[in-house]
Amino acid sequence: MGESDVIQAVTRGGVSSNAALVSFTIYLGVVFVLAWLAGKIMAKREFVNEYFLGSRNLGTWAFALTFAATASSGGSFMGFPGLIYTHGWVLAFWIASYMVVPIVALALLAKRLNQVARKAGAVTVPEILRERFGSSMVGTIATVFLLLFLFCYLVAQFIAGSEILAVLFRDVEVFKSTVSWASEALGDGWWNEKTDYTVCLVFFAFAVILYTTYGGFRAVVWTDVMQGFVMVIGVLVMLVLVLQQTGGLGKATREVAKMIPPEKGEAVLALDAPMDSVVEVADGAWLAIKDDEGEDGIIRLGDLVRIPAGETRSEKVKVVRIITPEEIAKIKPDELKVPVKVVELETKPYAYGAGKTGGYVSGPGPDATKSVGFLSAGMAFSFFVFWAFGGAGQPSSMVRQMAFRDSRTLKNSIVTVSIYYSLIYFTLVVIFVCARIYLPGRELTSNRIMPEFATFLTAAANVPWLAGLVVAAPFAAVMSSVDSFLLMFSSGIVRDVYQKQINPDAKEKQIRVLTYTSTAVVGIAATIAALNPPEFLQTLIVFSTSGLAVGFLVPMALTIYWPRMNAAGVISGMSGGCLVLLALYITNNVVNGKFGSYQLLGFDSFIWGVIASAVFAVGGALATAPPSESLVRKFFHQEKS
Repeated sequence: MGESDVIQAVTRGGVSSNAALVSFTIYLGVVFVLAWLAGKIMAKREFVNEYFLGSRNLGTWAFALTFAATASSGGSFMGFPGLIYTHGWVLAFWIASYMVVPIVALALLAKRLNQVARKAGAVTVPEILRERFGSSMVGTIATVFLLLFLFCYLVAQFIAGSEILAVLFRDVEVFKSTVSWASEALGDGWWNEKTDYTVCLVFFAFAVILYTTYGGFRAVVWTDVMQGFVMVIGVLVMLVLVLQQTGGLGKATREVAKMIPPEKGEAVLALDAPMDSVVEVADGAWLAIKDDEGEDGIIRLGDLVRIPAGETRSEKVKVVRIITPEEIAKIKPDELKVPVKVVELETKPYAYGAGKTGGYVSGPGPDATKSVGFLSAGMAFSFFVFWAFGGAGQPSSMVRQMAFRDSRTLKNSIVTVSIYYSLIYFTLVVIFVCARIYLPGRELTSNRIMPEFATFLTAAANVPWLAGLVVAAPFAAVMSSVDSFLLMFSSGIVRDVYQKQINPDAKEKQIRVLTYTSTAVVGIAATIAALNPPEFLQTLIVFSTSGLAVGFLVPMALTIYWPRMNAAGVISGMSGGCLVLLALYITNNVVNGKFGSYQLLGFDSFIWGVIASAVFAVGGALATAPPSESLVRKFFHQEKS
């Protein structure tokens, strides 16, 4: 900032040495080596089938871990921990059905979907629908819905990856110099509120686009296998560290039970006298306050505070005010270089849980905006259905189901993935409920709690180099999803639009160039869209997951199991379900003033979208002519040997 006085907070929880960065860089290097090797193999095989499906030859470990790693996205390791930290133990009920996702997804669809895809010679989900019904229109509409919701999911992963890097790099001198330069270059505006995030977003986008574009599906699978192991090892290491440092789960739970939800609000900071240069107070700084009764209090800044030269007051900034007496007693306010005091403070208690202890260890969990709490009974049921069947309806999972080798691979994978998910998700709940003990006041930056707590735990255990490997767990989850979604995007554009609609006789060289170009363009577009991230990353994850599942779960199940299903039924099911879902999200924005799911009769929008999809799909199919006998015979009749 040139000649500005920069006041740094001393309790930001950053990485204390470059050891974590070194170990993380080694991990990233392995990822690029795998992409290079996959690119070498791809050069020797037919491009489309190898690039998008790995020649349909995945064994048990490759299939199971690429399926698990793709589903375990930035939502699992960034958004989900943020919700656990914010709402407490009730998240165990919220995520409970994820353990049966592989049973529902793989047992319900996988074998039959794989058979139909092979008969159709399809490498994408829209292509299955196009060939199954002999209709280019159904393939085109499926591609549109796929790309729409997939882009939202892709943006969420870019946000998560950038948040991880921002925590990992923030104490590295080169990174701090780059952020300072970028802040001056970007000028004033919302895009410059989190310059460290913006710099990391550009770096993340470059890295993931490069290795996905070069390596294709096989590189994605290989890195997914490696990243699958990294994820579960990283989570288990964090569990061991957190239980050691808390003295056990029982003790940690009793301490969390004493906590009262904080208050969110805004504050204005002021100097006693103007200064000749800009004064800044880093986001994350703790400041002492006096309440209306003169009692001592404490707030944590959620934004960077800037007081221009010659002025004495800042603009309003977001803050979190700690209410729990035990937490206040443990937090020491930062000693700032320049006297700055809070002159205006407006905070608002939680709509549910305000002033009460025990909320973080019982249902429905504290909530800042909902008076019924985070997880009502209707919403608990909704999410039990949502994760199990929403996971089954993801086209990214369907693509994996098109690529496994044989039935034995499928059976072994169902067991493997179920155990894998159980190890990860319940462990995450334990870890990030305990995170409240050590890192209070993170409600405004909850998306960063995973890498922040990882670096805190490893530093406290005096093994800072381990932070790089532990932080690699959420980063692996993000990359394993981003590479899969980028491939699906490029396959939708190249295979379903260009090759099927525009140039059926396209040569392999043309397809290769267009594939690389579309992957890069989509990555750049996602980078631009991720510049202004939402408060809760998981909200965007849930929306995109809901949209993809509503659009594809019921229509695809009917497509592969019901001979009477036709193109009109698929189009009606996709369109009707997605329109109902979008209408409910728009309603929530109008009624509640924020992006999110509208809880009609206490149930999540996903439930109503799936019901609408089923009604429109069956109704549309029965109201129109059945498919041709030749198509039914091709996909439903066994050929006699």
